[in-house]
Amino acid sequence: MRVLGLTGSIGMGKSTTAKMFAEAGVPVYDADATVHRLYEGEAVAAIEAAFPGTTVDGKVDRALLSSRVVHDRAAMQQLERIVHPMLRAHHQQFLDDAERSGAPVAVVDIPLLYETGGEKRVDAVVVVSTTPDVQRERILARDGMTPEKLDAILTKQMPDEEKRQRADFVVDTSHGLAPVRERIHEILAEVAKLPRRREESR
Repeated sequence: MRVLGLTGSIGMGKSTTAKMFAEAGVPVYDADATVHRLYEGEAVAAIEAAFPGTTVDGKVDRALLSSRVVHDRAAMQQLERIVHPMLRAHHQQFLDDAERSGAPVAVVDIPLLYETGGEKRVDAVVVVSTTPDVQRERILARDGMTPEKLDAILTKQMPDEEKRQRADFVVDTSHGLAPVRERIHEILAEVAKLPRRREESR
């Protein structure tokens, strides 16, 4: 089985691309969705113990937690020490299940793949991209988003141009869904022929 890392900056169309991989029959691991589940179950007790008052009705309140850790590097590192081992376990379980199912390719959807060194744990990287104008238009249409918030988010992400240069495959979402679907089928045909290169994460 080959593992594809799917990444891309905010507003590029990564979630839509991930859904299209799933529609093509590929198992897809969603890192963000896994964090959401952890914040509603497995991670709640440890996070409340470390950051009292950040859970409500047995779930982590993301806004309260964010306000506690966002400007405190030590607190953020403490949160990562709680959550990252759980995430790694879920990620490995997904890969084991996909391998057992006989899937030739699995996709791991990780927004900060390059920023966290995740490219070492996949066989190839797919970067989802669009033009800067389309990106800003998409993001600023979201509820509660402002140009200032957008700029703050973008400063934490590797520039799109660098991601595209480092990628094995690029999916351009600027021209509608049909070209994206076609590109996904091209990638799946090519990736099956690639040598395995990922490092084991156990």
